[in-house]
Amino acid sequence: MDVVKQVKAYEDDIIKYRRDLHRIPEVALDLPKTVKYVTETLKSFGIEHEVYEDISAVVGTIRGRGEGKTIGIRADMDALPITEETGLEFASTNQFMHACGHDAHTAMLLGAARVLQENSDSFKGNIRLLFQPGEEYPGGAKPMIERGALKDPDVDAVIGLHAGIINPNVPKGHIGIAYGPLMASMDRFFVKVIGKGGHGAYPENTIDSVSIACEIVNAINRIVSREVSATEPAVLSVTRIDGGFNQNILPDTVEIEGTARATNEEVREYMARRIEEIAKGIAGSFGAKIEYEYNFKYPVLINDIDFTEFFKKSALKILPEDGITTLTKPIMGGEDMAEFLRVVPGTFFFLSNPKLDENPIPHHNARFDLDESYLYLGSSLFVQTALDFLND
Repeated sequence: MDVVKQVKAYEDDIIKYRRDLHRIPEVALDLPKTVKYVTETLKSFGIEHEVYEDISAVVGTIRGRGEGKTIGIRADMDALPITEETGLEFASTNQFMHACGHDAHTAMLLGAARVLQENSDSFKGNIRLLFQPGEEYPGGAKPMIERGALKDPDVDAVIGLHAGIINPNVPKGHIGIAYGPLMASMDRFFVKVIGKGGHGAYPENTIDSVSIACEIVNAINRIVSREVSATEPAVLSVTRIDGGFNQNILPDTVEIEGTARATNEEVREYMARRIEEIAKGIAGSFGAKIEYEYNFKYPVLINDIDFTEFFKKSALKILPEDGITTLTKPIMGGEDMAEFLRVVPGTFFFLSNPKLDENPIPHHNARFDLDESYLYLGSSLFVQTALDFLND
C-alpha cells in the first residue's frame, strides 16, 4: 500500500479541515463547535465514535478485519485566548485563536482516520482516535483516561505529534524524534504573602508584603542556579506579581505566581518543596505568613525507547533518513500527551512546518501560522505507523 499516495489523494480535504477548524477556535474543556465538526466528519467516514460531553472529548474506533492489537493516535483540539492578527482569509471568527497548531493536528488525524477506515480490511486489531480538549489548559488527557479512552479495546501503544516549530534544531519539512525524555513537566506554583497593610509614610507600623514578596522572588529564582545540578534541565519562572492599589498604601497581601519545569521527577518534587520552604522562611522572618499552592500539572513527556525505534522504521518508509532528526536534549515546553505516555508506551514527535522559512513566528503568537503543504506528512506517518504496528 502506497500510504503517501493514498493520503495525498485527500490533501486538499486535510487542508480544508484545518481551515474550517481555524475559523472556530475554542478553549479549555468547552469545545462544542469543534466537537460537532469532528463528529460529523467521522460520521461521514463511517467511523464509530463517542463523545465525553462534560469535557468535550471525542474518541473514535476503527476496527480491522479481526482480533489484534490496538494503537491510539492522539490529536489536541483546543485553542488559545489570543485575538488573531494573521489577516488570513480563514482567520478566527471570535476572540480566540489556534495559535499553537492544534487545528492542524486535528485535521491530520481526520485525514489519517479517513485513509485507515477505507483500508480497515488491511490490518487486524483496532485504531483508537483520541481527539483531546484542554491541552493548553487545564489538561484534557487525564480526564479522558479516567473516562476510559484507553480501554475497550485496551490500547497497547499511542502516538502523537506537534506541528510548527517546536524545536529549531529540526529543519523545515523534517520530523524530530527522541528516545526517552522529550519535553519537560509543566507545573504551577502560587504564593500569597500575608502581611499587615498601612500608610506608605509609616512602614514601621506595617508588615510590608511588597518588600517580602521581592525577597521571596529573588530567593526562589536562585533554586535552579544554586540548588539544582547544572546538568539537570530545570526552569523556575515567576510570571505574575500582584499586590497593592495605590501609591501611598502598603497592601495586606501580595500574590506571586509562576511555572516550574523539569525533566526529572526528583528535581520536580524538590523544586515544589523548596519554593514553599523558602517562601515560608522569608515571610516568617519578617513576621508575615504565606498561603502556598503547587499544582503538579503535566508530567515529563517520556518516549518509549523501543516504540520510538519502531516508529522510526515506519517513518523511513515515508521520509528519507536525513529527514529524521534525533533530538538528544529535551525542551522545556510541556505537553499533556505525557499523560497518555504514562499509561501506555508510545512516542511523540515534532513535525517542523513553520509558515516562514526565515524568522518564523513562534507558537502562542497572534500572527502564528503553519505551512499547510506538509500536513500530508503527519497524516502519512500516522497511517504508516498504525498499519505497521497492527500487522507486526
